[in-house]
Amino acid sequence: MTETALIYSPDQAEAHDRIAEALRGVGVDLDEGLLTPPREGKQAVLAVVGKAGSGKTLLLAALYRALEEAGVDVVSGDWEGRKRRDRRTLAILAPTNKAASVLRLRGVPATTIHRILYTPVYDPEYEKIAEWLAGNGDRPEVEGLTDLALDRALAFYQSNKSIPGALAAAGLRGSDFITGWKRREEPLDIGFVDEASMLDAQQFADLQEIFPTLLLFGDPAQLPPVKSNDGMVFETLPAPARLELSRIHRQDADNPILDLAHALADPALEFHQFERMIEDAAKRDERVQWAERVEVDLMARSPVLVWRNATRIRLINAFRAVHGAPETALLEGEPLVCDGIELPLKHRKKRLDLEARGLIKGAQVIYLGPGKRPGFSRLHVIGAEDPRLSAASIVKIEKPDEEEPFIPYAANMGATFLHGAAVTIHKAQGSQWRDVQVFAPDIYAAARMGRSEAGQPLWKRLAYVAITRAEERLHWVVRNRLSKPTAPLRIDDLRAAPVPLELEQEEET
Repeated sequence: MTETALIYSPDQAEAHDRIAEALRGVGVDLDEGLLTPPREGKQAVLAVVGKAGSGKTLLLAALYRALEEAGVDVVSGDWEGRKRRDRRTLAILAPTNKAASVLRLRGVPATTIHRILYTPVYDPEYEKIAEWLAGNGDRPEVEGLTDLALDRALAFYQSNKSIPGALAAAGLRGSDFITGWKRREEPLDIGFVDEASMLDAQQFADLQEIFPTLLLFGDPAQLPPVKSNDGMVFETLPAPARLELSRIHRQDADNPILDLAHALADPALEFHQFERMIEDAAKRDERVQWAERVEVDLMARSPVLVWRNATRIRLINAFRAVHGAPETALLEGEPLVCDGIELPLKHRKKRLDLEARGLIKGAQVIYLGPGKRPGFSRLHVIGAEDPRLSAASIVKIEKPDEEEPFIPYAANMGATFLHGAAVTIHKAQGSQWRDVQVFAPDIYAAARMGRSEAGQPLWKRLAYVAITRAEERLHWVVRNRLSKPTAPLRIDDLRAAPVPLELEQEEET
């Protein structure tokens, strides 16, 4: 067991040992650091389930490090290297860009599930650099790149393990070394999937086709996928394949937000009692805020979490109104949420380009201004490794009591967006923000309706998901009021890619 395992709780240690045993069965021995080639027909699916703070992410990170130390190659959506018969690989996946970026901030090289379905096609000349950085070839000589540029690429890769980032550090643009994208044709090896409560049955089946060995990490207290009648996919696994973490890890034991989340498991707890607990926690700890109004300044980077669509639309329009946003255009810095990509089949390559860069349904985006062509927008994709791109856009601003959204401007086809100043709690799953505002009147409305979901009162599941989106501070908003902004919307705080990447497409009419 690795050094990290010394701080495991008993249930984490038991889960680690069960997983290590399953990996030995498919030819990966963590204890001895020995690898054997993949075995035909050998399959394993396990799930690590536990509520927020039970140590799922710590266990995932420790297993990743143990696999890497044993010689397993980590596969990202950016580069896979040469295929070898004896090669063992690991891909760490999350359903959203934001969830993947949370893992990357903790040193775990995660990518999105969607991204792993496509592989980049590298220019052969620059592929030599990628192979060298990955340890599979000699230092190359490439026309136009100096030794100093290659040294910068190597230094970047050694600290970040990103091939595109390393090539960008050498002064290359993405269009220099990536010539296109192709659908994955061959299966991979071992897959870790974080936020597995968001998976539906079809996604689970697709992942099983790609990964003979699959390990799911999920929270059974979250909301099941929208339109799912069967609950969460890990609930369908036989009991021996579900490894439960029940204890709050000692690093999170003094977190008042997690204390509130776990208090919701009490079947006797009523909504008014829960609100008193929040009010009391706010008096003791600044990480919990009893808020009399929505803070508009926070909405530009972390949406207000609501249950009802009507509430979401009202808050969005109030946000735009207090910022003086015109109906006919967006302001730089307005938040958006990608609602899909509307392109015909003949433009499959354009769709792949955008999706591979992180512009997938549900992606959180900041509007940076108009693009170079009519109908195009410059965008910053939150959580994407290369966050800046430009794309044909259809922006929809929904209005209260109106069936059809207002469209300030649009391309004939391209990426579609809704406003992102407020989102439903269902759509917030898989994301986290430093500060989270939860619109409590909506949770109260769910409590008054008396609805249940998967055997639990709906209001408790909504409250649990909403408050566990907060990384550092929870704002429990109890009044339907909005503050005034203290400053205009901004974009100067957004991290740009080392070399800005434009993916402007020809608009088809």
